[in-house]
Amino acid sequence: MTNTVVAGIDLGGTKTTAILCRHDGAIAAQATIATPALEGGPAMSAAAASLVAELAAASGLHVAAVGVGAAGVIDQKTGVVKAASASFNDWAGFPLAADLSTRLGVGVVVDNDVNAFLCGEMAYGALAGMSNAIGIMLGTGVGGALALDGSVFAGPRGAAGEIGHTPGFGTLACSCGQLGHLETLASGRSIALRYTDRSGRPANGAAEVAVLARGGDTDALAAFEAAGAALGQAIATTATFLDVQDVVIGGGVRGAWDLLEPPLLRMLEHNMPVSGYPLIVHPGSLGGHSAVLGSAAAAWESLELVAHPTTMKVGSSC
Repeated sequence: MTNTVVAGIDLGGTKTTAILCRHDGAIAAQATIATPALEGGPAMSAAAASLVAELAAASGLHVAAVGVGAAGVIDQKTGVVKAASASFNDWAGFPLAADLSTRLGVGVVVDNDVNAFLCGEMAYGALAGMSNAIGIMLGTGVGGALALDGSVFAGPRGAAGEIGHTPGFGTLACSCGQLGHLETLASGRSIALRYTDRSGRPANGAAEVAVLARGGDTDALAAFEAAGAALGQAIATTATFLDVQDVVIGGGVRGAWDLLEPPLLRMLEHNMPVSGYPLIVHPGSLGGHSAVLGSAAAAWESLELVAHPTTMKVGSSC
């Protein structure tokens, strides 16, 4: 077995995970550290580079390229962070790909973390072998990604597929400052808030609400009913517009799939595309490894493009 691998990095607001990955998706080594998000871009890049270097040294494997799934809006071509939430200091505008490449001495490709999640599921997970899909991450917020003809489509400004910030879901204030977005009903934070709105009782996240719902709490069940129905409506609209059949759902709220799936499927049953094809919603199969494996898949593709430079691609392959 060759000792050449790539590194995949999932760089989030609270933790950074790195893996060393073989071409078939087998993980040879992995580690997670806290992200120094308040210390700025150089500190976050340095921490990720050190993690990869430590994994390589401990395993004796050669890292040939690095892929990163990073929080924020990313310029796929340059690897620069274009926009980021207030959870990060000095992150927007940071040239992550160039900085990491200098630190590690290999080529680096960077994409949004939800794009990386979708790539991972298409390369090694629930959507393996598929070319067109919608990816949705249900966590603190609701993230989205789109793949067309085998490649992630980020759009001219890097924000294509952001299904969480589509309107038409009431008048509640969204985390972005606008009103009525999908995220106000379907994110983990919002499920807990909607439970509190109904019951008057605080909840420590969607996982706690899920426990209550499985125990028959009517307010908790109603919060998940609203989340699943809204998610189904957003999926039906997006898939119909794009003529995409397959959707994959990941993120922490994916753990409550038993509660989300029934109202989601009821909504889809009454809102199928006019073309008559069935929409298929897949729960993600890679768990917390989807983004790092997607980043690794992008790194392997970058090596193939170096070896075969006439191959034309738009966006990251999955």
